[in-house]
Amino acid sequence: MKLTDFKVLTFDCYGTLIDWETGILSGLQPLVAKADFTASRGQILEIFAQTESAQQDETPATPYSQLLSIVYRRIARTWGVTVTNEEANTFGASIPDWPEFSDSVSALQYLKKHYKLVILSNVDRISFRASNTRLQVAFDAVYTAQDVESYKPSPRNFEYMLRRLRDDFALEKADVLHTAQSLFHDHAPANRFGLASAWIDRLRAETGSGATKRPLGMPTYDFRFDSMAAFVGAHQKELLG
Repeated sequence: MKLTDFKVLTFDCYGTLIDWETGILSGLQPLVAKADFTASRGQILEIFAQTESAQQDETPATPYSQLLSIVYRRIARTWGVTVTNEEANTFGASIPDWPEFSDSVSALQYLKKHYKLVILSNVDRISFRASNTRLQVAFDAVYTAQDVESYKPSPRNFEYMLRRLRDDFALEKADVLHTAQSLFHDHAPANRFGLASAWIDRLRAETGSGATKRPLGMPTYDFRFDSMAAFVGAHQKELLG
């Protein structure tokens, strides 16, 4: 199997192209400052991951920015902290402030010359619009949790994506390389659908699973890179033979 075998790259955005962990940690700092204990970076992200996933299961049709506000209030209750609606809503509205990874823009601009580029993200459309501006590329399609009214790793999101790729672009499963950081949200369901996948392992140097839950068991993947820049380098090497 080669990277050049595929016609479309379907991307997770947050954690893969956008540095959501930096954004999450920054947005949670007011809450952390109020809490009467010291939590490590890994502990904060683990609490976020567990709380976010639980809320997504409970309210799958809630747009992501609103869901983040609820997550903020739930974490506050867990920590015994009182917060205002304004504070929770500020966190929910923080997605446009989450930075892109330093290699995302150049990688996407290169890959756009060789593939269709598609987003499959657990976000709402308005929030993604700001992230798309940061990424500086015209995606061929954007499929969000808001469109599907469910959150990855639900199979509904992947069913929706595959149906739309087939109907809108005449692309089949064999044409797709799903490209993502999260083993839980993306690679585990990609396995269930028989999709080839590329793991952008941006947490290789970290302990723990960051802002995502651990999957049950270790999903398989077809390619593994520690950055989008490494993905591009591998593609260029293939073209050179």
